[in-house]
Amino acid sequence: MRKQIGILALGALLTTCSILFINSKSYNGAGIKNTGSLLALNQNESIKTTPNIKFGIQLDSLDISYSKIGRNELLSTILLKHHIPYPTIDKVVKSSKGIFDVRQIVPGKTYAILTDKNDKSKKAKYFIYKQNEINYVVVNLDDTVNVYRGKHKVEIRNKTVSGIIQSSLYMTLKDQGVTPLLTYELSDLFAWQIDFHRIQKGDRFKVIYEEQYVNNKRIGIGKIQAAQFRHFNDDYYAFHFEQDGVGEYFDDEAGSLRKAFLKAPVKYSRISSKYSPKRFHPVQKRMKAHLGTDYAAPTGTPIMAVGDGVVKEATRKKFNGKYVKIRHNSTYSTQYLHMSKIAKGMKPGKKVRQGEIIGYVGSTGLATGPHVCFRFWKNGRQVDHLKEKFPPSKPVDPKYMEAYLEVKASMTKKLSEIQFDNTPPIAMINP
Repeated sequence: MRKQIGILALGALLTTCSILFINSKSYNGAGIKNTGSLLALNQNESIKTTPNIKFGIQLDSLDISYSKIGRNELLSTILLKHHIPYPTIDKVVKSSKGIFDVRQIVPGKTYAILTDKNDKSKKAKYFIYKQNEINYVVVNLDDTVNVYRGKHKVEIRNKTVSGIIQSSLYMTLKDQGVTPLLTYELSDLFAWQIDFHRIQKGDRFKVIYEEQYVNNKRIGIGKIQAAQFRHFNDDYYAFHFEQDGVGEYFDDEAGSLRKAFLKAPVKYSRISSKYSPKRFHPVQKRMKAHLGTDYAAPTGTPIMAVGDGVVKEATRKKFNGKYVKIRHNSTYSTQYLHMSKIAKGMKPGKKVRQGEIIGYVGSTGLATGPHVCFRFWKNGRQVDHLKEKFPPSKPVDPKYMEAYLEVKASMTKKLSEIQFDNTPPIAMINP
């Protein structure tokens, strides 16, 4: 009996040891159970990692370093510092023709040098020049030498913002952490409807717009999809719409926002003196007519043509100082006085486009400080341009009207859903 019990006990012990042995094969050293699939992975597969790619080049075997173009620095001097011989540099110059002018590298711009991790001499394998946040030029410095353009993938994110102006549009957006670029985009968008030099406290706006990102870094503004701006209790709307492959902005009545002239020839200045048939002249110390509008701005501020036209005069006179006069059509002409400098190429007969820089603010001639005296002629008579109403350019084509109304209705609904803090929402227009 004791012998049978001993045999049974020994059998149980062997069974238990077998079970423990088998289970031990199912656990790793950390006490974590292994599965068949993990064992197979450990035995037959390597863990896959995401390749390190930048500028379209796999960097696993390369080192990358960044620098900025120095003053008076040439591409040749940069490549020589990185052990590229003159014959190869000559190949680079020849290969870059029609793709990239190596003489046009700009001081302050960023460039990258890629070298082989195993090369102790650190001879450059690639030179990459960043033209901007999106575009770059790659110079492959292998024996064959290859020069080509590249472009980062741009991610578009839709954003909305609204605000009530307390001091300026710029500060209202800045206080909300919105890029100042939107200020310029809005002022350009409504340049024909709103004089941004006369923005007042209580004006308000809503904007649906795009922001551009590269590698999760915000790099700029895309298009404004829709905007609503209340100025002096009047509402102005802008809806982006494409017809015949061209995107433009239209108002709530399908009219174009682009009119014949800009409201002002300089951005973000102030009106220091308005058009007046009788004004005390600060230099001559007597009453006389002031048949123009003075925009005070720092010396060197760019002056823009307010509309398309042809330069009639670009010269200097005793009282006017340096100035440019433009004829826009048989009805309208404009003149820009007291420039510090007339832009290069401005001469009688030159065609200019709306927004083109024609000169820079100064105080030449009869002036007490830097400003541009802007004069406006209608049918040969000087008038106050701020009181003129100009017809818009082409409205939405009737064949696209149904599509436009759908876009307008969609954007109007989205604008109506953007609220202001502690204020009633702006009345929604009829879609």
